Amino acid sequence: MEESRFRHKRVLVTGAASGIGRRIAERFHAEEAEVIGLDLCIEEQETPFRLLQLDISDAHQVATTCAQLQEECAELDVLVNAAGTLRLGDTESLTLDDWHSCLDVNASGVFYLMRQWIPQFKRQRSGAVINIASNAAHVPRMGMTAYCASKAALASLSHCVGLELAPYGVRCNLVSPGSTDTPMLRGMWQTPDDCKLTLQGLPERYKLGIPLGKLATPDDIATAVLFLASDQAGHITLQDLVIDGGATLGA
Repeated sequence: MEESRFRHKRVLVTGAASGIGRRIAERFHAEEAEVIGLDLCIEEQETPFRLLQLDISDAHQVATTCAQLQEECAELDVLVNAAGTLRLGDTESLTLDDWHSCLDVNASGVFYLMRQWIPQFKRQRSGAVINIASNAAHVPRMGMTAYCASKAALASLSHCVGLELAPYGVRCNLVSPGSTDTPMLRGMWQTPDDCKLTLQGLPERYKLGIPLGKLATPDDIATAVLFLASDQAGHITLQDLVIDGGATLGA
């Protein structure tokens, strides 16, 4: 069993029903944290941690759910915002629903969660926030206008919140994955060759390949999140850790 860095810690993870968020929640649970997962789609989900249904793009739902959780226990040690959505298309073909969906989930939803818990983090003068962005926040992508913009907004939001929380000893960092083997990534592939093309690059779309020659796994991302949430990262805040096998060439 892994070292229990989070025994008796209370951890809130969004997007916890699948993909990266699911693995993050499982890893915290394995280290004996009290994990509360939040996700829009929880039907027929069996998880070792508590999983609640929540549409994070709905500010009223977020406020209500957080108030209930704070009534149960005011304290929160770690907040991980891993929920995300992807809508593909160039700017002129995107619908307003595509645009608003990406911004509402990937940026506004995080804002709604953080503003519910910032007062508590300040009161207890401890805690860690880790927001899952994307390497798409660092480099432009063809056909991903809404997604790139929403993740860039999330990155700037996180840095601003990190500045606000720093005087209280609360840390706020980002983890920005590249291509990761999740249902979201596989949902983008249309042919059997798409995985190979992801690794090799798509010059016609100005997209580099992955120097390490492999996709990230959800565990790769979860390992970084748990490190940033732990006391081992006690002097790290306002950082954006890009985990993409070198695809952004250090950008």
